Amino acid sequence: MGPDRDPAVTVDPDPDPTVTVDPDPAPTVTARPDPDLAVTVGPGPGPAVDEDTLGRIFLGRVIEPGDEVGGWWVREFGVGEVVRRVRDGGEALPGVSKVRWAGLVARAARAEPERDLAQARATGARFVPPGDPEWPRQLDDLADARPLGLWVRGHPSLRMWALRSVAVVGARACTEYGTHVAATLAAGLAERGWVVVSGGAYGVDAAAHRGALAAGGATVAVLAGGVDRPYPRGHTTLIERIAQQGLVIGELPPGDHPTPSRFILRNRVIAALTRGTVVVEAACRSGSLATARAAQRLGRHTMGVPGPVTSALCAGVHELLRGEATLVTDAAEVAELVGDMGDLAPARRGPVLPRDLLTPAARTVLAALPGDRASPAGEIAAAARTTPDEAIARLYELRALGYVERHGDGWKLTRQAVISARAGRPPC
Repeated sequence: MGPDRDPAVTVDPDPDPTVTVDPDPAPTVTARPDPDLAVTVGPGPGPAVDEDTLGRIFLGRVIEPGDEVGGWWVREFGVGEVVRRVRDGGEALPGVSKVRWAGLVARAARAEPERDLAQARATGARFVPPGDPEWPRQLDDLADARPLGLWVRGHPSLRMWALRSVAVVGARACTEYGTHVAATLAAGLAERGWVVVSGGAYGVDAAAHRGALAAGGATVAVLAGGVDRPYPRGHTTLIERIAQQGLVIGELPPGDHPTPSRFILRNRVIAALTRGTVVVEAACRSGSLATARAAQRLGRHTMGVPGPVTSALCAGVHELLRGEATLVTDAAEVAELVGDMGDLAPARRGPVLPRDLLTPAARTVLAALPGDRASPAGEIAAAARTTPDEAIARLYELRALGYVERHGDGWKLTRQAVISARAGRPPC
């Protein structure tokens, strides 16, 4: 999952789109009367926006995702005070240089939260801040790196879906093996009632989303840009389908473009939102490993699917598995790790062969028979380290089961027994 170093991430250079507002009259939404934050939102009906939510939307244009200094400001001084300080451009808040503060003030001058709300509603998106009934509380584990809020497209409740979710991530330039494993894994998880979360990128991400959708399951795409700007553009149809059947979420305001750093920071949301992260094919410099490391820091389950030891695309996964990650091969093993007590994967055993059902004494006598000729009971007894009478008793048992046949005074393996021993099939 992006940004893998192969191929490089290319960010669309187009400027932010112009917002077109539907001229039809509609009820206005007015924030609570605060002289600094009051705003009236015109296009389309929508719920009232309180001061804190509006301030968070404002700051989403000013502070980059995952900025722990900005998160500390919000926690220490409150949303309203941070908005006032960066908008007025007065004394800098602590923890930043004058140059950086000037950049934040310049960004604040261009922030238009009412425009972002209008643009989001035009595409069916909503803003979910911390404290909202739909807010997934596990994101609070990110502390000061917690998102200011999330833009959400889709009808389901993000909080409810996140309660039983698993991230499936991996390389963009994956192999057919990686595509197959990701799709099969996601479909199996969806069939078990798990929500599959990924980043909407090429390769493993897309295979995971499609696998879940093909199984009639639930999937969530976490984007590194605005939820109204599908990226990559080649996945426009896929992301639109996810928005219709599942959820598309992101931290960035509508119209914002992804950048390499935003891909990396997006991955912390994927890790925090889910119970565990499965990495399917990842090179040593894969962005998917950032998701896995974030999951480990947050105390989430980290899993990896092994691949050929000669594949550079599996080297990152194998390095994870040498550490604290758990090896998994299918959905049942993932569900056993992240699921409820008693949700166990089936034990993996080889096929049970008819020889396995023989008594130890009978197996010893059977193993003593030569494969190319008949042998007398005394010779078989000596090879089996038993008495002739005991050997004869066991030989008649084996005869009844079709393993041996008598030739005069000797005993010989049947043709079916020889074939079954070579092919692992029953003798008759």
